[in-house]
Amino acid sequence: MNMKPLLFIFIAILWTQLVGTFSINAQEQSDSFDPEKKRTLRLISYNVENAFDTINDPSEGDDEFLPSGIRRWNFYKYRDKIEKIYKVIIAAGGWEPPGLVGLCEVESRKILEDLVHRTPFSKYQYKIIHKESPDFRGIDVAAIYREEKFQPLASRYIPVTLPKQYEKTRDILYIKGSTTTADTLHVFFNHWPSKWQGELHSRPKRIQAAQILRHHIDSIFNINPKALIVAAGDFNDPPEAECLTGHLKAKINTDTIGPGNIYNLSTYWKKLPYGSYKYRGIWEIFDQFIVSGNLLIQKEGLQTSPNDAHIMLMPSLVTEDEQYTGTKPFRTYSGYRYQGGFSDHLPVILDLH
Repeated sequence: MNMKPLLFIFIAILWTQLVGTFSINAQEQSDSFDPEKKRTLRLISYNVENAFDTINDPSEGDDEFLPSGIRRWNFYKYRDKIEKIYKVIIAAGGWEPPGLVGLCEVESRKILEDLVHRTPFSKYQYKIIHKESPDFRGIDVAAIYREEKFQPLASRYIPVTLPKQYEKTRDILYIKGSTTTADTLHVFFNHWPSKWQGELHSRPKRIQAAQILRHHIDSIFNINPKALIVAAGDFNDPPEAECLTGHLKAKINTDTIGPGNIYNLSTYWKKLPYGSYKYRGIWEIFDQFIVSGNLLIQKEGLQTSPNDAHIMLMPSLVTEDEQYTGTKPFRTYSGYRYQGGFSDHLPVILDLH
């Protein structure tokens, strides 16, 4: 029996469920993400919001995400979380599941194993890159990939070492890989320190992360000024923040493109009436894609453009913002109240051709 038509029907039903029965207004459609667009590699970055397993790890701060914890995290909620992550990623790929996915806020390898082996993802044989980070909450940066689309040649975790007065944070995941075009692509997945203790307290931590990332980008440029580089993830700052423009030196427009420079494609999302994260009624663009200039100007081989970078906004991923009006990401918890949503962030997508 030919299973391909059944697979197409399944994905169509899944897409309909995620998109919902109501449409987004014309202004919100200005990002114009097309899940069926042809591409060499679709890269997704997604902060999945507290993807914890139900197993107690004495070395990590996971106590509230246990069956006996204050959030009453249990097997049902855990499985629902895994299924929702799967549905978002498969819908973002359309008929062709994405080749490379970076994930923030994953507690353990078990979550990734359950995601790629115990959901319909299993048919695509995704591989996993993961390492336990020193983060004080026990949340990690990880990646999954399809070998027929992206083949890692090397990977490692880069420590974001902070002064002793600060709690430890997530490492940066670096992957050097080859695509079907035979181009070598350097990818950095990030989850920079958050602002939960305030802007003044947290800014030095993000400056440190920016300087460390820039150092490693420069080390690649020193070997090859035309290197193809993507830095992605949750930077916990908008594109115009000093951490990104001054310390990472990510340019916020692509009017002039030169060697050794990197460009923040997410700057162009500021025209949209939404971002990737919402705090106290204000949409923010914390989840971003930053690329090297050669990806924007080379005529042969792997390439991209600002029009290939998108925030994935679908009705099922947002809910009514009763306090501040409009919509907001449909998250798993609101405070300590379980909502059963997807995440407090929206996924972001970059197509490479």
